[in-house]
Amino acid sequence: MGVRAIVKYPDPVLREKAVEVKRIDERLHRLLNDMAETMYAAEGVGLAAPQVGISKRVFVVDVGDENGLLEFINPEIIVKEGEQIGPEGCLSIPGVNGEVRRAQKIKVRAIDRNGETFELEAEDLLARAIQHELDHLNGVLFIDIAERIYDKENEQSSS
Repeated sequence: MGVRAIVKYPDPVLREKAVEVKRIDERLHRLLNDMAETMYAAEGVGLAAPQVGISKRVFVVDVGDENGLLEFINPEIIVKEGEQIGPEGCLSIPGVNGEVRRAQKIKVRAIDRNGETFELEAEDLLARAIQHELDHLNGVLFIDIAERIYDKENEQSSS
């Protein structure tokens, strides 16, 4: 395993629609392992493959709850309920935060590293993190949909 460099905005890979994963193999396992290690090293709660320069529909999330590390391959949200608005930041856009409106509760379907399809219901921070990472796979950044953007240091509004 290894820590990879995190791609920073405005790198074009962050604006690409990531490619569906067709084959789950040792290379993909290595990518998942490296992404988790990179996310933890950067003290993030999620990381999408485009953020390490790989345009594949893969992301990892760990919001520090009982679920621990979650890996998603070819994820899709199949149910959205309610609404929450809250702060988000991004490892690819350091020093910037924003207030983003998201679904309060979601159900996501994805494939795990063993090729098995699974569904997961998530709410609150976990739902927010999954939606944020899934946006990355579609070339959408939180700054595109934030209702307010501010500098993390002085919380200066620039909406």
